Amino acid sequence: MDLLYTKMKIFHFPEKIESLPKNTENIMAPIHIRIKPTNVCNHNCRYCAYRTDNLQLGADMVKKDYIPKQKMMEIIDDIEEMGVKAITFSGGGDPFRYPYLLETVKKLSRTPIKFAALTNGSGLTGEIAEIFAHHGTWVRISMDGWDDESYSKYRGVQHGEFTKVLKNIENFKQIKGKCLLGVVVIIDKMNYSHIYDIIKKLKDIGVDSVKIAPCVVSNSAKENNKYHEAIFAVVKEQINKASSELKDDNFEIFDSYHEQLETFEKKHTWCPYLQILHVIGADQNVYSCQDKAYNFESGLIGSIKDIRYKDFWFANKDKFFKINPSIHCLHHCVANEKNKIVLEYLEADKEHIGFV
Repeated sequence: MDLLYTKMKIFHFPEKIESLPKNTENIMAPIHIRIKPTNVCNHNCRYCAYRTDNLQLGADMVKKDYIPKQKMMEIIDDIEEMGVKAITFSGGGDPFRYPYLLETVKKLSRTPIKFAALTNGSGLTGEIAEIFAHHGTWVRISMDGWDDESYSKYRGVQHGEFTKVLKNIENFKQIKGKCLLGVVVIIDKMNYSHIYDIIKKLKDIGVDSVKIAPCVVSNSAKENNKYHEAIFAVVKEQINKASSELKDDNFEIFDSYHEQLETFEKKHTWCPYLQILHVIGADQNVYSCQDKAYNFESGLIGSIKDIRYKDFWFANKDKFFKINPSIHCLHHCVANEKNKIVLEYLEADKEHIGFV
């Protein structure tokens, strides 16, 4: 299996990289857009950053918001014209609760744009599952519990929801489409000793890829690390055991547990990834990234409610430099390591690049 998770994907788009700095006149379309079509969710995960008061993510989110159908169709038309390569549908809420998702992905399936979704998996059924299976690139289901009882405690759902989601996974794989099915297991102090069992169960029902990620409990790296310190060794032991016994050419285990447990401080003063991958929220606002969505104070780039997305994007380059990560992003950032790599590439002395 080729690498699904790698920080080097952007280097397959050299022209885009060269267009990023402020001193270049060219504004190019983003490579990837994360669209949050709705903030409605049928699960109530106890650790969800969008619904946790002590985390900056989702600070200004309105739960009832969703992108109107006409606006969504307009966005799809624009990004096809602009040459955007990929869309990921995510939350906010669960994208499969968006009333126009089926019409949206049907429209996307007639374009060159690749599409994917992050979901709790409860709505991965029927015709929309068929569309994703045959035309989507990947679906990734978030998971935490290891049985019906624990799953209900995590998510505030009825007993049996875990079994339902597992059945949806099995049925999706039986469609025999091209879409890769992944699961991200969110680790905290309740499930950390069950990691191996969860991964094995997921492999047994046909999942292609499992990602292990830490639950983010604080905007402070120190507090976040302190929370995970007590369980870190056991988590790594179980991931290593699963990797040695279960990983093969058809089943990937990606360990991102360690990568997100580090300092949240940033030294760079601009964010290249803002121009590469950003967020369109259910409130029709454009945000810098998934870690600052629904944060008006430091994540808002602008609104497309009364303007076409393509016109907003190409309007001026200054909007991409409103956010200074060394000041505004002292919290968890999934793009931090990618940004550091891109910035190192761009800052290489042109007189010395031949001395490889």
